[in-house]
Amino acid sequence: MNGVKIEIYDTTLRDGNQGEGVNLSLGDKLDITLLLDQMGIDFVEGGWPGSNPKDDEYFARVKDLDLTATRITAFGSTHRADVAPSEDFFLQKLIAAQTDVVCVFGKSWDLHVEQALRVSPEKNLEMISGSVSYLIEQTARPVFFDAEHFFDGFKSDPGYALATVEAACDAGAARIILCDTNGGVLPHEIAEAMRALKERIKQTELGIHVHNDGGLAVANTLRAIEEGAIQIHGTINGIGERCGNVDLTSIIPNLELKMGYRCLPEGKLQGLTKLSRKVWEHLGRDGPLGQPFVGHSAFSHKGGVHVSAVQRNPATYEHIDPAIVGNSRRILVSELAGGSNLRAKLANRYPEIEQSGAVRTILEEVQDKEHKGYSFENADGSLDLVVRKAIGKSETCFEPLYYRIYSPSNEEHTDSDGMIEASVKVRVGDETRLCAAEGNGPVDALNLALRQALVHRYPVLDDLHLTDYSVRVINSTEETAAKVRVNIEHVFEGAAFGTVGVNVDIIKASWNALVDAYQYALLQHEEFIAELPREQERSKPT
Repeated sequence: MNGVKIEIYDTTLRDGNQGEGVNLSLGDKLDITLLLDQMGIDFVEGGWPGSNPKDDEYFARVKDLDLTATRITAFGSTHRADVAPSEDFFLQKLIAAQTDVVCVFGKSWDLHVEQALRVSPEKNLEMISGSVSYLIEQTARPVFFDAEHFFDGFKSDPGYALATVEAACDAGAARIILCDTNGGVLPHEIAEAMRALKERIKQTELGIHVHNDGGLAVANTLRAIEEGAIQIHGTINGIGERCGNVDLTSIIPNLELKMGYRCLPEGKLQGLTKLSRKVWEHLGRDGPLGQPFVGHSAFSHKGGVHVSAVQRNPATYEHIDPAIVGNSRRILVSELAGGSNLRAKLANRYPEIEQSGAVRTILEEVQDKEHKGYSFENADGSLDLVVRKAIGKSETCFEPLYYRIYSPSNEEHTDSDGMIEASVKVRVGDETRLCAAEGNGPVDALNLALRQALVHRYPVLDDLHLTDYSVRVINSTEETAAKVRVNIEHVFEGAAFGTVGVNVDIIKASWNALVDAYQYALLQHEEFIAELPREQERSKPT
């Protein structure tokens, strides 16, 4: 399309905030506004003034932000049937917000007019026209009109649905946004309704706002663009009520990379993955691994045949270069992996794996461990230790001798405020250290005791931070005798890595994952490798 501009209208802070489990604070909303501005998003809908104190404060505070690309929009409804526009509480709130743009919605489905508003069709048209013209008069700013339930309305009564849009256009609306509010319309229905509208109402600037209840939000939005829409309403990561809104992190790269449109300023597309993950952080969630374009697994390869082909030509199994959207390729090692996976993942770090003939040995070790319940996809630290052993570099920086967990008695528990005690004994070179610590639970106590035992010799461990801990039952049919898999994530010197432990005892599995983490971190500094026998086994913890 030779770089035709498509306007991006973000409603994460308003429509997205209506999603189940989503509750953005005022600080979250202001931070996300800055992130969206940095990406060059055209419009940010901050909320509905008058609906709650948080949104009112947002519109007061957002004026203090130094925004360079984004225009702030306030959202509201047409005036109530029993009052004039000048007396309507929410219209006055929209005016008082003093935003760059106002977006007001009205009913386009006769079902809603009759059963939700309970007014005559003519009165609804009057409410639309009166609200739009009054807001333009009072704000001297552009007013957008959301034709709510437009596509369902078009299926029910095409003439009336088009009449609602015509009323807003005649009143001066700068944009008409056609809404699939229930999210159940099909792409061909989008096209049919838009063609009829353009035939009746000439030279109208159209936008599209769809929900994902039928799983077709992206397809419906792309179809609307093909039919002439120039503005997209959506949310980052597709959050929103019920099944969510259309996901802007999918729409934007599809439009730019595959359809030739222009959505963001030059060079901004590379920030898409970072933006997605920052918004997930504000929500306190991890995004879906398979989220298109920006997900952690969007460019992950596990099957040996796939990895081998990608090494020769990434286009064999990647629809775009992941770097274009700020993501990266990941090669996974598991029982399904082939030698190509290991070579691709490890050749730079351990070029000797080919010469030593260790590839087959490593694969067999991985397959054996995964059969016992391990998973190395998110445990690069533990995998690294397996590789080092196979190539004859199984040095250890310390030898774990044993650990003990102490649970205070019921009387002591009250005074200890729920703290658990742990002691750890390790050998570093010729020195043996026995240290104890209190923690919030046994894993925290073990982690603190192990750190205390090692940090005097290895001060660099001050920069090792446990950031995530998860447990999964592997063979639940065994009930209380089932194994558990513990995954622990640490950040060390700015880089995250994972380790894994498996056992019927959750504490022992956690201990093994912790020991792997400390060994792996120290092995990043070759000068710390203690002079211990290379194949020395760890003493079994008690």
